[in-house]
Amino acid sequence: MSERLLRPKEVCKLLGVSYVTLRRWIKEGRIRAVRTLGGKYRIPESEVKRLLSGVEAGEVRAIIYARVSSSDQRKDLERQIQYLMQYCSAKGYKVIDILSDIASGLKTNRRGLQKLFDYVIDRQIDVVVVTYKDRLTRFGFEYLEYFFKQFDVKIEVVYGEESKDAYQELVEDLIAIVTSFAGKLYGMRSHKKKRLVQGFKHLLEEVEKSG
Repeated sequence: MSERLLRPKEVCKLLGVSYVTLRRWIKEGRIRAVRTLGGKYRIPESEVKRLLSGVEAGEVRAIIYARVSSSDQRKDLERQIQYLMQYCSAKGYKVIDILSDIASGLKTNRRGLQKLFDYVIDRQIDVVVVTYKDRLTRFGFEYLEYFFKQFDVKIEVVYGEESKDAYQELVEDLIAIVTSFAGKLYGMRSHKKKRLVQGFKHLLEEVEKSG
């Protein structure tokens, strides 16, 4: 995806430096620049934002994202954040922000997730760090991964497999899906909808007992 390229004069004004200083920074590798066919310098807008945020060249800008489905899981949320902070410190990442949500992984209008999208689109970060894939989204992780990649942002999943504690959350998400579809088929207050949802819950209970 193309990025806006700024003229040196505009960059100097935004950064408050002279053209001589800007040229020196380009030669030293402190700021990345591209050359036009005519040999003129152009500076990617993300480079200006990086310098304005105080991030040095070569530093990896990270966002920590954590999520739980309900307020009674706040301790787990805190554990996620604490571990991810330690992880970023060990990797030498510069943490730009810590985002979190208390909501289902099926919801797409989560406040923290929306703010994460803003960071990605504005090219203010290089990596998103999460404990498990389902912390970002219950379904469609590959789509998010592809979308972020268009802005040169990588998603790092610290743990390879979903935690055993996430089973109950998955059950709640599945029930939410069935409830939504049943409501559309029969109406939210329909007896058929209630019977279908209750039958699905009973099925899950039987699966859990047998497993």
